Amino acid sequence: MRPSDLKPDHVAVISGGAQGLGLSAALRFAARGMAVVVADVNADALQVAETRLRDAGARAVLAHQTDVSDRDAVRALRDEVDATLGGADVVMANAGIQPGSDIFDAQGTWDRVLAVNLGGIVALCQSFVPGMIARGRPGMVIATGSKQGITTPPGDPAYNVAKAGVRAFAEALAHHLREVDAPVSAHLFIPGFVFTKLNRRGRTEKPEGAWTPDQTTAFLFDRIEAGDFYVLCPDNDVTREMDEKRMAWAMGDIIDNRPPLSRWHPDWAERFAAYLEGG
Repeated sequence: MRPSDLKPDHVAVISGGAQGLGLSAALRFAARGMAVVVADVNADALQVAETRLRDAGARAVLAHQTDVSDRDAVRALRDEVDATLGGADVVMANAGIQPGSDIFDAQGTWDRVLAVNLGGIVALCQSFVPGMIARGRPGMVIATGSKQGITTPPGDPAYNVAKAGVRAFAEALAHHLREVDAPVSAHLFIPGFVFTKLNRRGRTEKPEGAWTPDQTTAFLFDRIEAGDFYVLCPDNDVTREMDEKRMAWAMGDIIDNRPPLSRWHPDWAERFAAYLEGG
């Protein structure tokens, strides 16, 4: 399925859908007259989102307070969607948190980060996608990953591990859908620097280098329309060419047996800089 195929009789389910990228995508589905289901832990944000989605033209809105790390809660959401709307045609597994982390978990954040950022995406897809396959209707699954799950920069290892898992899961899901010949497409959404609550850090003005959520989801829809699985988003600071070089260098650590995270290793810093300059 592609965005141009979306019709008012379709149903979109978005986790983390009350704010940021999730809400921006939900509003795009609403503008097509679709029924939109937003799941989020923030009850206040859900109330605001519900109003905005109705005003945007959604034929029906279900705002559901859901902790995606709770599999029973995700299954209950699925059952309600099936009972009230007939099932999902689009699933955007997007909910995420980024409280920070350290390698030995002195901050006590690892369990929650992995449970939400990886477990929540797995739970949403495992709950909804089998029903989408069984219905035999064209559908779409979008999993929100991160560049940090590919280049794994130092500083927030729990987040990196979770997002690396999202990439692996989304690739496996796409392969499975292909193997069973399901009319459901899968896509890995890899945002760049986006100004959302997740990375606001006390700032009230959008940094010059960041994209807005609307810019980012516009790019997402355009690339899904073009048939991309890997939706690698640039921003105002980083071009696609630079992203490609950083990712290729990260893979080169394995192929060339360099030290892990050599991009940040003092013995390799000059060589990485030269690689960026000269290709």
